[in-house]
Amino acid sequence: MSEQVSEGAPGPGPTRVVRFGAAALLVELADLANVRRADAALRAARRHDELLALVEDQVPAAESVLVRVRPGTDLRAVAARVRAVLADASRADDAPDEGRVPGSAASDGPASAGVAPPGALVVLPVTYDGPDLAELAELTGRTVEEVVARHTAVTYTVAFGGFMPGFAYLVGLDPVLHVPRRATPRERVPAGAVAVADRFAAVYPAATPGGWRLLGTCATVLFDVHRDEPALLTPGTSVRFEAR
Repeated sequence: MSEQVSEGAPGPGPTRVVRFGAAALLVELADLANVRRADAALRAARRHDELLALVEDQVPAAESVLVRVRPGTDLRAVAARVRAVLADASRADDAPDEGRVPGSAASDGPASAGVAPPGALVVLPVTYDGPDLAELAELTGRTVEEVVARHTAVTYTVAFGGFMPGFAYLVGLDPVLHVPRRATPRERVPAGAVAVADRFAAVYPAATPGGWRLLGTCATVLFDVHRDEPALLTPGTSVRFEAR
């Protein structure tokens, strides 16, 4: 059961920071845009902040960031430091910037000014042979060629993981390609299936049931327990798709 250790007013910062068990905090935020800013700001701060160096794991989700610390750490002190870091990032976001309305941020754009830049770029080769490719073109009123061009034209960012080990929710999808999930999920989606659903893009790391729309296939291994970092696509990683 969570216990509140800090709270602030609604806005770019956290709505609540609550104790989540004996050695973790849950930073609750208004939306995914704020999650991405908070996640990037905290990762950057952990590199130089002595207290936040005690954070052992950080897990973003759609509306929260879980911060797990070394057992025995003063959670109230960490909560106060988390709030200070996010307040600083929020002030940086609100600072006037050429070509940007103060305080504004695109919901799926890059992490805002004042926080860490996206992580290393991963390029994923794709064969665009998916069973839903033609249907997606019809739904969007575009040709198959334009759908592929739009899917490969942008750089995505891993917002958070979930669903299964190695599955990454990618933001940055062209709004033209925002389509709902299938009304009837498939009983089996193959490993390597490249898919879209709503405003997200993804690649299935293993075979599983699923309702996303399948555009193609990718042979890159996304999750391998024998690697030092099993998941290839971790939060903050930049991703581009490349047509083969």
